Amino acid sequence: MELFEAIQTRHSLAKLKQDPIPRETIEKLLSAAVQAPNHYKVRPWRFVVLTGEGRNKLGEVMAASQMDRQPDLPQQAFDKTRSLPLRAPLLIAVGVDKPSEPKVLEIENVCAVSAACQNILLAAHAMGLGAKWRTGEWARDPKVKEFLGFEADQHIAGFLYIGYPEFTPDPSERPTYEDRTVWLD
Repeated sequence: MELFEAIQTRHSLAKLKQDPIPRETIEKLLSAAVQAPNHYKVRPWRFVVLTGEGRNKLGEVMAASQMDRQPDLPQQAFDKTRSLPLRAPLLIAVGVDKPSEPKVLEIENVCAVSAACQNILLAAHAMGLGAKWRTGEWARDPKVKEFLGFEADQHIAGFLYIGYPEFTPDPSERPTYEDRTVWLD
């Protein structure tokens, strides 16, 4: 797939088949991710790849955290939370390293990791996979961070849900740049 075609036709897809993704394919996605630009070559990304039972374990941690914070919720709420990581056969949690030296700014690491996430999304699309980048409360949850091996004050840039698409999205009109651009000549 040509680069501009990939950029213009990639969509976030929530409806994904549960067919497993081969490890070789996952490794290609991760290899694409680490080609992202990053200041001072600090490689600030951390990837936690969850497949199979790993997704169930994450769901258990999420449900337990929710139960601690909101014990009065009905059981169905905890069951729904427990099933969130099962929306795709592959889930990649993407963490951001904290700066380790004064010249490195936190925002630069966040930007680099965001570029790595976009590389994964574009590579997945080019390989015929569907993907969705999710954040939300689980990206900030201390128990989820601990389970994934991240520090409490470390950012999770997102959870990338990846699988084979159930359908091909309609190539609807995409937003333009005109209303978000100022030209200074």
